[in-house]
Amino acid sequence: MFCKVHSLGLHGVTGYEVAAECDLSNGLPAFDVVGLPDAAVKEARNRVRSAARNCGFSFPVSRITVNLAPADRRKAGTVYDLPMLVGILAAGGQLPQPEESAAFVGELSLSGALRPVAGMLPMALAARRAGLTTLYVPADSAAEATLAGGLTVYGVERVEALVAHLRGEAPLIPVPPWVPDPAGEKGLDFADVKGQDQAKRALEIAAAGGHNLAMIGPPGSGKSMLAKRLPSILPDLSRREALECTEIHSVMGLTSRERPMVFQRPFRAPHHSISATGMAGGGSPVPKPGEISLAHNGVLFLDELPEFHKDVLEALRQPLEEGRVQIARAAASETFPARFMLLCAMNPCKCGWYGHPSHRCRCTEQEVRKYLGKLSGPLLDRIDLYVEVPALEFEELARKPRGESSAQIKERVNAARAVQAARFGPGGPACNAHMDARAVQQYCPLDEGCQEVMRGAFERLGLTARSYDRILRVARTIADLDGAEHIQIPHLAEAIQYRESPYFRC
Repeated sequence: MFCKVHSLGLHGVTGYEVAAECDLSNGLPAFDVVGLPDAAVKEARNRVRSAARNCGFSFPVSRITVNLAPADRRKAGTVYDLPMLVGILAAGGQLPQPEESAAFVGELSLSGALRPVAGMLPMALAARRAGLTTLYVPADSAAEATLAGGLTVYGVERVEALVAHLRGEAPLIPVPPWVPDPAGEKGLDFADVKGQDQAKRALEIAAAGGHNLAMIGPPGSGKSMLAKRLPSILPDLSRREALECTEIHSVMGLTSRERPMVFQRPFRAPHHSISATGMAGGGSPVPKPGEISLAHNGVLFLDELPEFHKDVLEALRQPLEEGRVQIARAAASETFPARFMLLCAMNPCKCGWYGHPSHRCRCTEQEVRKYLGKLSGPLLDRIDLYVEVPALEFEELARKPRGESSAQIKERVNAARAVQAARFGPGGPACNAHMDARAVQQYCPLDEGCQEVMRGAFERLGLTARSYDRILRVARTIADLDGAEHIQIPHLAEAIQYRESPYFRC
């Protein structure tokens, strides 16, 4: 007796089709699972047997073999519990043969209830690509599965309900497509920040062009406060970007029944004790995404930048340039998306008060150089804007009125992004920061006056070819915010100003 049941699996952040082939034959009672299963897949034998008996079904007393095809790809996780149970019951004649266009995914409890699984969205997208039309998933994962579109999704609470549906006794109702709440969540607002107009301007430029930014200032000057408000002025996620983010968060188990979709730009702020694997991704035997992938299409905020381990910071260099990270291990190799804005905050020295008018800094010049020397030149060269965030005086805190709201700043950012979208077209870069060298040459031409300004800055600051291009990208963003068709001297001068840090030669 044989039954084939369609299911789905995960490889990195991509789903793929799996066939659970169940065979019942004569011989000593046994339950074997083949097809490169990991420990969690092998343990499904006990979960399936207990769930079937506790739901009132007769578990076959025969030799059971379940092959998870393709057999040359490693299978991991608990998503194969449900297809195994359906296949065994169908092979034993207790269920009709499932439809060829249907797939089953889910983890079983010993009582027969279904638990949610990680990575539901990428698996649902794989089902749609494979031509499947019906998906049976745990009820808590059903809303996420509907995001793939083009599928009839049934949310299953218990095995008994699924069996009654397959027998035609009590049909389940398909889950409607999930729609986010239009009101959304109210985030932090720039109106709460007093003073720091230059830092706000730099954050507006960074948001308008997708540029990397570093803020340098003493403790308590408002660096973290400003950073946490950056998402409130970023453009809204498109549906394509939202699905990309949701796939990654789903694989890491960060979605839920109430919030199955990421519809706000991610803001990740890992602690400085994070490892290189936690930042870039990895693990064994199957590599998992790290913080830079969880920040895809959003912001990666590194507070106290020099306190991060050197290997962690150096792991950012390739993803900042290419927008993806490649993890190579002996068992598997994966490529994860990692197109993010890098936002950094740091003190000018170990005690934090170097250069402050109160002269309370306790660090020697050698200690200051050692502290700042933790950051490599190649990493600093990949940051587009440097801005000082000085300590506020009493008058500014006591009398300064509320500043511009995030909604007002976001209007200008959206207008600049609209100009960039019209310039690059649907197949081009998402923003100015993502322009390649050819696009920089095409869209950032300099007239004779700008050429002279740029020549002086290049010689005075000792710029590299990379920083030269980054200045042009920032100048293009400033021109977009100003509504100018071409880069002019004030735009270029402001962009150069953000490369002139008193602490770094970058």
